[in-house]
Amino acid sequence: MTLSPEQAHRFATGFGQVTDNIGKAVLGKDHVVRLALTCLVSDGHLLLEDLPGTGKTMLARALSNSIEGTHARIQFTPDLLPTDVTGVTVYDQKLGQFTFHRGPIFHDIVLADEINRASPKTQAALLEVMEEGHVTVDGVAHDVPQPFMVIATQNPIEQAGTYRLPEAQLDRFLIKTSVGHPTAEATEEMLLGSAVRDRARLVEPVASREDITQLREWASQVYLDAAIVRFVRQLAEASRELPNVRMGLSARGCLAWIRVAKTWAASQGRTTVTPDDVVQLAHPVLCHRLLLEPQAQFSGVEVDSVIDELLAQVPPPSHRD
Repeated sequence: MTLSPEQAHRFATGFGQVTDNIGKAVLGKDHVVRLALTCLVSDGHLLLEDLPGTGKTMLARALSNSIEGTHARIQFTPDLLPTDVTGVTVYDQKLGQFTFHRGPIFHDIVLADEINRASPKTQAALLEVMEEGHVTVDGVAHDVPQPFMVIATQNPIEQAGTYRLPEAQLDRFLIKTSVGHPTAEATEEMLLGSAVRDRARLVEPVASREDITQLREWASQVYLDAAIVRFVRQLAEASRELPNVRMGLSARGCLAWIRVAKTWAASQGRTTVTPDDVVQLAHPVLCHRLLLEPQAQFSGVEVDSVIDELLAQVPPPSHRD
């Protein structure tokens, strides 16, 4: 079954309502908001590498409030234990049995703040739930609510006392982006409304969890031409041959690219993925998946420039199969 024009129109309308609603709290960042919502609808997770005070927590809370969801913020520190994230089984003397006490991961939107400050063991506690949607404690699987998304943050300037995320975990994030500082107009608007300290609290729900589930189903029905599949496959193969790249795009990365391209197309009211969708999403999908050679990193080579080189090498298809 493919997405009908009427369904695509309803998708774009609902998607636009949620993005506009989040924009009441996150001022002047429409593109970042659209990427975050695309990540949620694509059943993925978001990695934000940004400076402190740019509105990462505000984005997570506004997104959660817009869909009538729950949210939690976990401050990752070196002494954080895996059970502090997932939960723990405790013996209840009154009942005479063990009961599971859920951790903060059991929310719709989970903000993992400064994820690279926690130990690798604690970071690994997120691997299963991000990939499979459940937590296993003492051999028992516990499903997290749906929709579910982890928004993790990293500080790019303070690296002392941090643990670099392994490539296997980076690959589990569907998209990586940054919020950045607000525009001049957004800054002035924010300062004029300085009496409101928590703008996310003003965000009212405009969609339900069921609406997000429906959007996910419609996004999966967006038509994908064989020429687009070939284009993504060629880009992936070419990424593994670039001179400054030690590790190119994986099969999981290719699937992620296709998923977000479908959602991106539907969010614009289209029933078909175009080459432009693939190109527009190249940087947020690839920037954390392409691992550069150490010599290239020391020489100052940027991942963004490598992605631009990749897109220049592989021309987009000019016709449909």
